[in-house]
Amino acid sequence: MVKTTLFSKVILSWVLIGSFLLAQKVTHIKFEGLAHLSSSSAKEIAGIRVGDTITAENINESIKNFFDQGYFKDVWVDQNGGTLVYHFKEKLAISNVSIKGYGSGDDGKELIAGIGVKKGDLYDERRIKKATKTLIAKLEAQGYYDSVVDVSTKKIGGNSMSITFDVNKGEKITVKKINFVGAKALSKDEIQVDIASKEADSLGWMPWRNNGEASVSQLEYDTHRVRNTYMEKGYLDVTVSKPLMRVDFGSYNAEVDYKIVEGVQYRVGKITLTHNIAGFKSAGLKDDLILKEGKVFNVKRMRKDIANIEAEVGNFGFAYVKVSPQMNKNTSAKTVDLNYVIQPGQSVTIKDVIIAGNTATKDRVIRRYIYLAPGDKFNTKDLKDSKAALGRTGFFEKVDIQSQRISEHEINLLVNVIEASTGTISAGGGYGSYEGLMVNASISDKNLFGSGINTTLGFEISQIATNYNLSFVNPKVWDSMYSMSLSFYKKDYEYIDYTQDQLGASASVGREFYRYFHASVGVGYVDNQSTINENAENIVQDFLYNDQYKKTSVFTNISYNNTDDYYVPREGMKATINFEYAQLDGDDVDLTLFPDGYGQFLKTSGKVGVYYGMEDLIDYDLIFRAKGRFTYISRNDGEKIPTAEKLFMGGVGSVRGYDPYSLSPSLVSGDLVGGTSRASGSLEASIPLSEAAKMRLAFFYDYGVVSLDSEINIAVDSVARSSTGVVLEWQSAFGPINLIFAYPLDEEEGDHTSTFEFSMGSKF
Repeated sequence: MVKTTLFSKVILSWVLIGSFLLAQKVTHIKFEGLAHLSSSSAKEIAGIRVGDTITAENINESIKNFFDQGYFKDVWVDQNGGTLVYHFKEKLAISNVSIKGYGSGDDGKELIAGIGVKKGDLYDERRIKKATKTLIAKLEAQGYYDSVVDVSTKKIGGNSMSITFDVNKGEKITVKKINFVGAKALSKDEIQVDIASKEADSLGWMPWRNNGEASVSQLEYDTHRVRNTYMEKGYLDVTVSKPLMRVDFGSYNAEVDYKIVEGVQYRVGKITLTHNIAGFKSAGLKDDLILKEGKVFNVKRMRKDIANIEAEVGNFGFAYVKVSPQMNKNTSAKTVDLNYVIQPGQSVTIKDVIIAGNTATKDRVIRRYIYLAPGDKFNTKDLKDSKAALGRTGFFEKVDIQSQRISEHEINLLVNVIEASTGTISAGGGYGSYEGLMVNASISDKNLFGSGINTTLGFEISQIATNYNLSFVNPKVWDSMYSMSLSFYKKDYEYIDYTQDQLGASASVGREFYRYFHASVGVGYVDNQSTINENAENIVQDFLYNDQYKKTSVFTNISYNNTDDYYVPREGMKATINFEYAQLDGDDVDLTLFPDGYGQFLKTSGKVGVYYGMEDLIDYDLIFRAKGRFTYISRNDGEKIPTAEKLFMGGVGSVRGYDPYSLSPSLVSGDLVGGTSRASGSLEASIPLSEAAKMRLAFFYDYGVVSLDSEINIAVDSVARSSTGVVLEWQSAFGPINLIFAYPLDEEEGDHTSTFEFSMGSKF
């Protein structure tokens, strides 16, 4: 018997020669040492079958075939007469791959997946070397140079091994200077605003400053970014060279040169739209374009105009509109004429609406908010409104609706959603000189069991208050346009002179109108039992707090909402107006002060919020918000309005920086009497802090006033207060959390202020 190995060429040659001389037939084939291949697969790979003549060529070829599989470290053949015995020494399997010093968590997993070596692979020196080079290339792409990657292995058991890539990051290249040679019209700061590798600022280590770290992988694209910046300023003929980076590897500082030929600045000449779409009127659309005739040309605004034109044409059923701008430059006049050529393609209809990504929300609930159904003609506005309506539900973190072409005249709508956490344990609180430490909490789910039903069970506990509430809202009863709500509450609030004890319930039905409008009517009942503190003055007892009555009310509500998101709207408006007509019954009124007793009253209240995102205009996610609220109570002369029904200000929802319910007209003694009219407004500017953490920072200014119509011959003044501050807004896994830091601007003696509050839950 002669043994043959791949690494012993001399021995192999003698064996093959001997086999050839014998010229024997193969009578039997055996395989020893196989783990990754079955015997039947090995026979196919070997290419030698029983009955074949044993030759040097066919044995050599069969060994080569096995090595080509990549499974084996060594293969050799023993021949015993007509029997061939193949022996295999397989490569070790990789049981674990880890990277130290570079990447962690999900980033580390993605990094491992991208280097070409993973758990379950067979160990191969060539692949390990390639993975090492890949890691170094990734580091260089991020600006790290002279990085070192050491590979260590550890054998586990007899057939596997663990591999560790130990990364020692090199040094970051810092861009100390950028030279824009030939730049005259624009400053360095203007030119480099969008490039990835910017010049280092002084104090560059501060968060809002640029540290100058080079992004080498993006360097080639910076040329296009510089050119685009010039085209946003009207320089259509600008040429920008590829950047030349000179690196001092002693200090790892770099200097970058660009050569720029600016050309002339163009203004917009004549703007025309060319199309042959029946019924489409382009005259009105031209007036709505952002880029105007006579203004400096701006390529960014032109692109936005193209998108707006495509959207408008899409309302005529065209899902694949193409708008091509034809630009006719007049160098001597320094103008450019624009002709938007509109190619609508074929009008299409919806074949099917396919929903994906919803793990909790039922398909039928999602379909309620999609305004395009199978058989409908495609419409861009309906598509945009559908996405906004789904965003307003608060059920989803992300909503994406794409079209899928099925045929020349049909498309499918692909609705992809990412579920949000709708079941929350919400909490809020604050500290004030009057209330002390206050905590509130609730258990709620705005999408109970994926049905779209909103339920809440909440409570509030502080040194002076204990409140409970239970509510149930079905916004789409049986997937219809109708809604239904029920609520119950118990409220105990301990004021300075009295304690308010209320038990109430309400029920309403409503209907959606014209997509953005909703109207409802309902009834309510309240049993109020107020108890007087022993030290209260007589006038306080008679005039303010001796209120034990039952209230039956009928109310109606009209609301409008076309915002694009539930938690962080960037466009649209919310508005609500509510009317409540109430009948009060009770016999504890001092008839000398109020001869007609409790009687009736009409309460009118409303609120509005307008949201405007600036990202399309300034490429920064700045959001402006303007909010207003008002309430007015009217009643007949001689009829008393209980203190519990009157109006107070302070806290979240009115004027932040003052304790809740701490602002209202008051007597000379300082006792609050409540108001019959109240109005407040807020201006806010919200900026992003961390997109990954879903955190924003909002700056606000609040102003509010509360007044009292004369009831008896006691004069009281209106109360007006304002405040300013910041809010840390965090869209957490537990719901929206707001940390409020407020500063009262016009605090007066006797005011109860609160410089910090927090809330968790939905906000207006």
